[in-house]
Amino acid sequence: MELKEQFIEYIHDLQHKICSELERVDGKARFIEDKWERAEGGGGISRIIAEGDVFEKGGVNTSVVYGSLPETMKDAFKVGESEFFAAGLSLVIHPLNPYVPTVHANWRYFELYNAKGAKQDSWFGGGSDLTPYYIFEEDGRHFHTTLKNAMDPFGAELYPKYKQDCDAYFINKHRNNEARGIGGVFYDYLRPKNNDEANRLFEFQQANGNAFLKAYVPIVEKRKNTPYGEREQNWQEIRRGRYVEFNLIHDRGTLFGLKTNGRTESILMSLPPRARWEYNYQPEAGSKEEELLEYLKPRNWAN
Repeated sequence: MELKEQFIEYIHDLQHKICSELERVDGKARFIEDKWERAEGGGGISRIIAEGDVFEKGGVNTSVVYGSLPETMKDAFKVGESEFFAAGLSLVIHPLNPYVPTVHANWRYFELYNAKGAKQDSWFGGGSDLTPYYIFEEDGRHFHTTLKNAMDPFGAELYPKYKQDCDAYFINKHRNNEARGIGGVFYDYLRPKNNDEANRLFEFQQANGNAFLKAYVPIVEKRKNTPYGEREQNWQEIRRGRYVEFNLIHDRGTLFGLKTNGRTESILMSLPPRARWEYNYQPEAGSKEEELLEYLKPRNWAN
């Protein structure tokens, strides 16, 4: 079985495992499945959860698309007439309770072919990151340490590097480089030089994907029943507004999906159901809301 076929099989299996576990945690809501096709080649499976006891809105989506590389992507990759293959799992979960963080993750694989159909390039990318509205240091340590433990068998230098890359990527440049959340790991363009390296990178990708539920679910279980009121909801909506800004202005995955004629509904499932923008809003001095802003600066989280 070719690597790309193995990867497709893996992301579909992981999609099922993640959705099943999140349904268990919620206890009420169930994912609805929406299969779609792309006219130029391929398609995907969108699985959406909404109006649950724990998860207000979320999606766990897989896509497998291929065909002629669009003009905008030719310019980005600096290639001529080319064919491409791209497969990935992308998820965003927006919990109802402001004390439960939003989470995002993505694991993808890309191949690029010349006009004769010969593979010219391939790479892996992905990562997971956490966006809390209220800070609990032990939650941040758990999330980051779980990701570090998944990466360490492949090289102790990887987590620090990809944690730094995450801190540098998930920022709103137009907001004075304010971070979207407390990060996690982010990596892209991991190119194998031979078959052995390709298999090792695939194992690395699986280790990261398999670590997601271990990193996130214990935090949800711990915080989902914390009492909250209108103040906490307002702050959640303000911070969700910053999340929207990043996804629509800076996120490369969003832009790639739209430029390759992906399914708009599936791409924009990352947006929350409620968000708020207040002119020049500043949290109250000394408040738990202000405390969050201090923790949005890069710091060492992993044990």
